[in-house]
Amino acid sequence: MSLNTDIFSTPTLGLVLSFCFKNIEIQTCMRKILLIIVFVVVSIEIAAQNIRGRVTDSRTGEPIAYANVYYEGMPVGVNTDADGNYTLPAIVGKTLVVHFFGYERQTFVVTFDTRSINVKLVEVQLTLKETVVKGRKKKYSRKNNPAVELMKKVIAAKKTTDLHRHAYFSYKMYKKLTFSFNDVSKKTLNEGVFKKMPFLENHVEVCPETGKRILPITFQETTQRQIWRKNPESEKTIITGKREEGLNKFFASGEILNSILADCFTDVNIYEDNIRLLQHQFISPISTKNAISFYRYFIQDTVYVGNDKCIEVTFVPNNPQDFGFSGSLFIMADSTYRVRQSKLLIPHSSDVNFVEQLNVNQEFITLPSGDQVLSSNKMTVQISAIMDMARMQVQLTNDYSDFSIEPLPDKEFRYGGSEYTEPNASLQDNDFWQTMRTDSLTDAEAKMGDMVREFESMKNFNIFLFILKAFVENYVETSGDPHKPSLVDIGPINTIFSHNFIDGFRLRASGQTTAHLNPHLFAKGYVAYGFKDNRVKGMGELTYAFNKRIYQPTEFPMNNLSAMFQSDVMSPSDKFLPTDKDNVFTSFKVTTIDHMMYYNKVGMRYRCEWANGLQFDARFQKERDEGVGAMFYQPLNGSFGPSYDKSAHIRYFHTTDVRVGLTFTPGAKYVNTKQRRILLNNEAPIFSLSHTVGLKTLGGEHTYNLTEATIYKRFWMPSAWGRLDFYFAAGAQWDKVPYPLLIMPAANQSFIVHKRMFCMVNNMEFLNDRYASLMVHWDLNGKIFNRIPLLKKLKWREVVGCNTLWGTLTDKNNPFLNPNDSHLYYFPGHFMPNGSYKYSSHIMENNKPYVELYAGVYNIFKILQIQAVRRLNYLYLPDAKKWGWRVKLELTF
Repeated sequence: MSLNTDIFSTPTLGLVLSFCFKNIEIQTCMRKILLIIVFVVVSIEIAAQNIRGRVTDSRTGEPIAYANVYYEGMPVGVNTDADGNYTLPAIVGKTLVVHFFGYERQTFVVTFDTRSINVKLVEVQLTLKETVVKGRKKKYSRKNNPAVELMKKVIAAKKTTDLHRHAYFSYKMYKKLTFSFNDVSKKTLNEGVFKKMPFLENHVEVCPETGKRILPITFQETTQRQIWRKNPESEKTIITGKREEGLNKFFASGEILNSILADCFTDVNIYEDNIRLLQHQFISPISTKNAISFYRYFIQDTVYVGNDKCIEVTFVPNNPQDFGFSGSLFIMADSTYRVRQSKLLIPHSSDVNFVEQLNVNQEFITLPSGDQVLSSNKMTVQISAIMDMARMQVQLTNDYSDFSIEPLPDKEFRYGGSEYTEPNASLQDNDFWQTMRTDSLTDAEAKMGDMVREFESMKNFNIFLFILKAFVENYVETSGDPHKPSLVDIGPINTIFSHNFIDGFRLRASGQTTAHLNPHLFAKGYVAYGFKDNRVKGMGELTYAFNKRIYQPTEFPMNNLSAMFQSDVMSPSDKFLPTDKDNVFTSFKVTTIDHMMYYNKVGMRYRCEWANGLQFDARFQKERDEGVGAMFYQPLNGSFGPSYDKSAHIRYFHTTDVRVGLTFTPGAKYVNTKQRRILLNNEAPIFSLSHTVGLKTLGGEHTYNLTEATIYKRFWMPSAWGRLDFYFAAGAQWDKVPYPLLIMPAANQSFIVHKRMFCMVNNMEFLNDRYASLMVHWDLNGKIFNRIPLLKKLKWREVVGCNTLWGTLTDKNNPFLNPNDSHLYYFPGHFMPNGSYKYSSHIMENNKPYVELYAGVYNIFKILQIQAVRRLNYLYLPDAKKWGWRVKLELTF
């Protein structure tokens, strides 16, 4: 579960957990989960234990692969691996069942002393549909396999269960998502810091699905209507009720936890070919395209589900390490071949990080129209994090009702976007929730508000919370009282100190107002000082949000007008960084960056978004740049060449421009941190188009027209071969311009992995007025490493990629072809001790793209990624390096 952007977010060692997960690639559900762990269970000692064992044939002694090992009457179970081994949590007092088709079923009662159970299954002879099956086959085969033939019929019958066959359909859904600490012992709550929290024991309850003691700390419940029509095609989710409760309310950005949990633990629909879960894609056991080749199927028995006679079919991935489900499907024993019930699980032996056990139990019903629909979905996920020092549990409950295929009025579809939240959704009273809930809240969920108030009454709790918020949110609130919301936040903390070639050691103080001061008017800014150049820098921005905001102006959808002033120092490539240029970690560079500039700019910006994902962005900006370090501006002067004499240089470079852009991100979902807004679902494509016009007015000295377009799209590869991310960008500078207005590659000069940037290109190394780039990132998700025994055990995963740049400089902008054109400037470079001049910016060769490849290993210690980067060409250029490396801290499922 990874969430994307600013990689390193907090500068102190005591914040290791926070900066590891702070703005890591969107890719990051685990970030907030682990931060809540720091808040509540800093010193929890987990008392959980596992049962291990091996299942073998009693006659031959051979291991029985894919046998079912589960607790009777509970959604907790696993399948044995290829060697017959299994591991699952010990639940004292429960009955453990071991079963495989063709063998006698065996049961065992788990006691406190149970550590391992080795099982020898006894072979039996049974008849199923006049086919005699004796024991198990020595080798799995799809040919003439009755289970495979049955599943082919189930897959073929999928189209008869799709509600989209009708002209309209609608239904209601109640959803509840609860996040708890798992396996919390009484001993733990009576020791250490928890001695001062005796009230916690009153909020501990036993989870009926696992039999373990849990401490719920946050939950969210939602009611919604789903509507669809065929012509014109439109599908909408209308949220009619939404309620949150728990410890996440202590954080201004606390909705992130529930938002990211909801994005990771999504609704499962086995009738779709691919199931998005844990921010990965899993192949459905009844996928039309890949199920038969990806899974192994075994007919177990004929059973009754309610009053319906069903055939139980178990299934497992061909490779247990692949991202796939194990479990059972209960197929109607009639000519419809419909799924009556499904039990899906992801066992601990899979390659999924942190998940000890994931179980999904689903029930399907037949409507009067003959359609088969999902009526209930119950997901229970047991998570182990931080090297098993803390365990959590996520429970998702969905109940579906009021199905209809009757026509719907057009006004139901009038809302823009795919999701609409009714204005009073968050204001629904208890009577509404009592009516809408399909099951009552547990005692701990109902009393969660009491737990929050009990925390608030603790001595020194406000001080502790104040410090923790600074760590978690990268900002310091100016109010230490939870009941007095912060009007101004100080931060981001990770920019307090940094360094660069011009500033040397740099200190910065930053702050921003919140909606608690004014829900429409926002201010932010910073003051910085460089101890090397002894200059003060700063920025100020004032934003008016036409829509009332809850905390900050970047909440979706934006409709904001901003005015800003900034005076600072930067290198030209800093503008491509996805984080602050003076982030303390990204300020460490792989080489010396001495081509820099002081800049002063003022501007206005208007941004407007619509629910369908369309964004309009208009900006007016006036800027004055001054070359510093090795950077200077000198017009061409014929044969004399670049001059070391500053009197030949132009001190200031003035521009005034207007930029207009459109971005379209259909299906985009965002979460807000105090620092920035993060795109939650990276599956959403992103299209952008912009045009910038330079004006000779208000001090501007150059006219120019710059057009740029970008496309981003993620594709999931078949058969669990991971995902491919494509990022294409192209642009053109249409006019004759000096080099500061030419197009340079997005060069990443830090040691940190940054998406959509070139790793081995130097600062301003190539200058173009036409370009196109393609970046391909392939995350194989362990598909190859899982076939290598040692790497399979380490659960390392592989990633490869290729970054390519095509560029050209037309003759009119080539200073080497126009040596006497004073409208053009000498390219950047360095004056050598012997008086010569070495260019550091170059012109790309015709029909010769720049190419770099990278290969990386991630999930090292479940947190570290290391990439090796190889530059393939243009190695003859000065300062070109063939090899490089980058690192990244990232938690992912």
